[in-house]
Amino acid sequence: MNKYDVIEYIRERCIIAVVRADTGGEDLLRVVEAVAEGDVHCVEVTMTTPGALRCVEEASARMQDTDACLGVGSVLDGETCRQAILAGARYIVSPTLSRSVIETARRYGVPVIAGGYTPTEMLNAWEWGADMVKLFPANIGGPDYIKSVLGPLPQLLIVPTGGVMLDNVGTFLNAGAAALAVGGNLVSKRLLLDRDFAGITANARAFAHAVERVREHQ
Repeated sequence: MNKYDVIEYIRERCIIAVVRADTGGEDLLRVVEAVAEGDVHCVEVTMTTPGALRCVEEASARMQDTDACLGVGSVLDGETCRQAILAGARYIVSPTLSRSVIETARRYGVPVIAGGYTPTEMLNAWEWGADMVKLFPANIGGPDYIKSVLGPLPQLLIVPTGGVMLDNVGTFLNAGAAALAVGGNLVSKRLLLDRDFAGITANARAFAHAVERVREHQ
């Protein structure tokens, strides 16, 4: 997939599973696979996870013939962005607004979801070349905030992160969110500690079904 294919794929699949783990290695690879088994095919492995880039590199090789689309999150600078792309990241996510991250991702032709909260930050991200904007933390303001921002700035593709749960998937999507990033409510610390990969798959499937139900009524 080229850059624009990846952006459309994220919008189509809608849910991005954000994986933050205290340990990497084989368990992290199994988490990525478990999420994909639950029909959530966009997975963001955060740089706060030990061995994140190695995991992305190994998972990309293992899942190259599948529908999984792996990205790297918590990217704070251009050099980390470059390393993530070389490791196989199909998209880059930053929790903050970093011009160097945006410029590096654009140089490599990889989509970037830049972090922002205020309308000014989000517009700056768009004008600097971000493909989508990560609204973080989305639990402050919620869907009403997204709806208000999109009034004067309808060109933004907003991806709320933080506070996305099964019971508000529809509210966020109907407010205009382009996709939804889900962390602990999908891949919880308890499931990770228990190595409950079946539970992770079940959570992923529940979120995927929630998106389907919303779209059936739009």
